[in-house]
Amino acid sequence: MAVRSVVVAAAIAACAASATARAQTITTEAAVTGGYSTENVSAVATQLRVFGEVKPSIRFFVEGAWAASSDTDTDAFGAAYPYHNRLQLIEAYGERLFRPAGGIIGIRAGRYRLPFGIYNGSDHAYTGFLRAPLLRYDGYFALSNNFLEHGADLIVGSPRFTVETSVGVPADVGTAVRRSGLDTSIRAQGYVGALIVGASFVRTSPYQPPLFAHGRAEFGGVDARWMLAGVEVRGEWIGGRPFDHTDTYGWYVDTLLHRAFMGPVTAVARIERLDYDTIPPFDLHARRQTVGARVRLAEGLAVQVGVLHQTGPIAEYGPRALDVALSYSVRRN
Repeated sequence: MAVRSVVVAAAIAACAASATARAQTITTEAAVTGGYSTENVSAVATQLRVFGEVKPSIRFFVEGAWAASSDTDTDAFGAAYPYHNRLQLIEAYGERLFRPAGGIIGIRAGRYRLPFGIYNGSDHAYTGFLRAPLLRYDGYFALSNNFLEHGADLIVGSPRFTVETSVGVPADVGTAVRRSGLDTSIRAQGYVGALIVGASFVRTSPYQPPLFAHGRAEFGGVDARWMLAGVEVRGEWIGGRPFDHTDTYGWYVDTLLHRAFMGPVTAVARIERLDYDTIPPFDLHARRQTVGARVRLAEGLAVQVGVLHQTGPIAEYGPRALDVALSYSVRRN
């Protein structure tokens, strides 16, 4: 699967490169990251992205990643892609935007992240947080940032309000790989001033073994982002079932702060909670608080630091942890 994914990525990138003469913009990004956590975990990763326009209103995006960790049981450094020592295709899609009579119609097809809540990779990676929210990490009976779709996505609306509908089949990476079947998701989003509010619903297949996980997974959620004067507050709440006769509820709230007097420093903080209700002792009730920062050391070079306090089964490594990662990225247009 990894080899096939790399071949697909290379083919798409080659097609994109052949269109360079006609392109409006084509950008290449590469990033290398190394990290260490006091949970006795070390990790290294690299990403490559190619994206841009092959002609006006027609865009493409291709992203591949390789990452390895000394302990794949922990969620340290798992913000946007898995650390399983394999080169993997993460996203590869094309999209076209239409603007009829002041409205918006967008069509996307290919391999993309499951459109539910705050789901873009850039929302969770290289922001100052080194772990995904509990409700978005593999194995916690909720969703995962590693849920990917092979399918088609339609966005319809106006600049202030859009409805996004996706139909596809699972194309997941990581340890939470959903069973085959048809997935449907819908997300509505609108904004007023500095506030963006969304609501989402997904119906998909469980990733747990069919021996005990019967039925379909269904989740609904709401999300919000507020940004003003260097302050961003965002969060999600979800509720639903990973499979029949179980329930999962969870939420998180992030704060990101960057003011002019802070120079290269962006401060971050998160509080979160996750509850998976089933027959004891298999239920899961977890809490986590995180404070940290992203510091730009030089052009393309940044360090991220996070201090965590956690309770519940996720605290098997200890109630406190310190995560540190150094990243270098370069972009070429």
